[in-house]
Amino acid sequence: MSNQPKQGGCCSGHHCSSEHTHDKKILTVLEPAAAIASDGAGVLSAQAIVYRVHGMDCSSCAKSLERHMKSLPAVKEVSVNFSTGKMQLVSDGLQDEAVIKEVAKAGYSAKRLERRTAREAVQNDRAGTVLTSLSGAFLALGFLVSLTSVSPSVSTILYALSIISGGYRPARSAFYAIKSKSLDMNVLMSIAALGAALIGEWLEGATVVWLFSIGNLLQTKSIEKTRDSIRNLMDLAPPEAWVKKGDALTRMSVEEIGVGDVIVVKPGEKIPLDGDILSGHSSVNQAPITGESIPVDKQAGDAVFAGSVNESGALEIKVTKLVEDTAIARIIHLVEEAQEKKAPTQAFVDKFAAMYTPIVLVLALLVIVFPPVLGMGTWGEWFYKALELLVVACPCALVISTPVAIVSAIGNAARNGVLIKGGTFLERAGAIEAIAFDKTGTLTEGKPRVTQVVAAGETEEAILAIARTMEERSSHPIAQAIVAYAKEKQVAALAGEDFQALVGKGVQATIHGEVYYAGKPALFAELGVDMSAWQEQIAALQAEGNTLIVIGTRQKLLGMIAVADTIREITVGAISKLKAAGISEIIMLTGDNAGTANKVAAQTGVDRYFAELLPQDKVEAVKKLQQEGKVVAMVGDGINDAPALATADLGIAMGGAGTDTAMETADIVLMADNLEKLPHTVSISRKALVIIKQNIWFSIVVKLAALVLIFPGWLTLWLAVLSDTGAALLVILNSMRLLRMKP
Repeated sequence: MSNQPKQGGCCSGHHCSSEHTHDKKILTVLEPAAAIASDGAGVLSAQAIVYRVHGMDCSSCAKSLERHMKSLPAVKEVSVNFSTGKMQLVSDGLQDEAVIKEVAKAGYSAKRLERRTAREAVQNDRAGTVLTSLSGAFLALGFLVSLTSVSPSVSTILYALSIISGGYRPARSAFYAIKSKSLDMNVLMSIAALGAALIGEWLEGATVVWLFSIGNLLQTKSIEKTRDSIRNLMDLAPPEAWVKKGDALTRMSVEEIGVGDVIVVKPGEKIPLDGDILSGHSSVNQAPITGESIPVDKQAGDAVFAGSVNESGALEIKVTKLVEDTAIARIIHLVEEAQEKKAPTQAFVDKFAAMYTPIVLVLALLVIVFPPVLGMGTWGEWFYKALELLVVACPCALVISTPVAIVSAIGNAARNGVLIKGGTFLERAGAIEAIAFDKTGTLTEGKPRVTQVVAAGETEEAILAIARTMEERSSHPIAQAIVAYAKEKQVAALAGEDFQALVGKGVQATIHGEVYYAGKPALFAELGVDMSAWQEQIAALQAEGNTLIVIGTRQKLLGMIAVADTIREITVGAISKLKAAGISEIIMLTGDNAGTANKVAAQTGVDRYFAELLPQDKVEAVKKLQQEGKVVAMVGDGINDAPALATADLGIAMGGAGTDTAMETADIVLMADNLEKLPHTVSISRKALVIIKQNIWFSIVVKLAALVLIFPGWLTLWLAVLSDTGAALLVILNSMRLLRMKP
């Protein structure tokens, strides 16, 4: 174990606690890592209008659409994100109809999102399905006709119809891509199909188009399913609510309900909006918001969240948030923003693909020209090989390898009560080697509880009755802990008078004509009470991390009450699972003394601790860990943890569903203040990194294998298409495994 003793200040209130806890639960990360640039992702400006774009199945499609929209004079700014399927646009008076029409020209469909809470109808690409089916039908008919004695021109016409029906959309997208000076997969495939037709390979051309069309359709459906993994959360909150007006209940749309309105939620119904309970008592299932598996008891004064389920009693709730500001709406909004932020791997792959495609296009032109000129074969033979090279060159599987995995992992984490603020932080979480925990409020409850009552000459009940009588009027956490313990033991208060607070020392009161005191051992030393018989026991209890409240009179001590911050029930299990997930070292940072730190470390399984730290000392402790070569995550919940959270490689906040500041600033937020969610976060981050590497290597190996097979003449054009679309589909399906990963 290691300690770094520092001189800390002392609380000046009623009783002195060993660690400052007054400022807990207020999170403000001083230098949020979320400020890292996201390659253009995120909202462009407050005036940006957001559209949902359907039909994009590769980031090159998003780039082509973005360039096309930028070419319009009325468009000031535009950002198209493939991961979320959203386009953000700032224009000079461009109407929605014109925007949708321009998007359609590029081969996609768009719909304006009025507000981030809007429920979206499932988009079925019927036109794409029909065109793909027609292409396949014409291809099959053409092939069957070619087996008969009917004129070959009939089968050629059928193949041509197959190419036209299946290739209409890619050709249209290719036209606008070229117009906007972009080379995407639609351009490469259109050239390949047209080239096949020009050299008389109509069957090859039709097969290429049909395989490409069906591959696009399957990719689009798979990716939309991934994107919807978060948007479907919105369906958890009902679209209508019962609003109480006087004695009458009126059914209203949630969009029409304002802050301050009173809604009634019956047993078994979902809560439609965030609010505070005015009356009623119930058990509420908050799993969709916080990931908690066990329903939480709620009563008057407690906050409830939209999308949670009222399981038992009827509740009257005063609305505190509009529909677009509810916890679930903010979660969805923040997760979609996170999905738009490119991870380092994705940014690298995108840059690589941008250079790779033009280079291969030039190589294809060289393949067409130089071998025939050098007498190494016919023009037709090398033209066909160049077409194969173009198809194989399409980097779709490579480009799609990272974003789909990241979207799937972030979506899975959000459904399990963990908010990961972007691909950068997902990748970083997967590389974490050591995790430093703040003690109070993170590993421990952050609330003092009575751990032991020591009585001398009096019963435990008598000591508690006297203590409760004196402490009931105090709001200090330690006083409240003693009162709560007395209530739990069903010990009533006595009749007292002449209550006095002894600032920084304790309290006194007259009970049954005698003056009693409750406070620090130092108080009784000042009163001249002989404490020699108690010194050894006092020292032992304090060494274990207890704060002692001594009860007695001016003549003698009657007993002591030991109070300490208790370890969370889930802490030991969470730390054990983190070690099983591959975290090499668990560290505890605390302002407590070394004795308390040692005790907590032994009980929780912490490998190492730094004790008696001020907030600035926690920063130095994190830096020390980083200097040892470790990638460090810091987990905390209070303002005194903020500098350390900002210094660590990854800041993880114990946020809680209603903590706006935590949700806006931390790299990762544990929505339910539940440490058991942390091992799942580490596991899914590491799994995501593994899958991304699998996808990238698989894509590269498939490309290299196809390229090698081109020149001996073993690869046909339709096999080249199959290798490209097949690789892309396998990469998507591999990434979607992350959606099904369970804690």
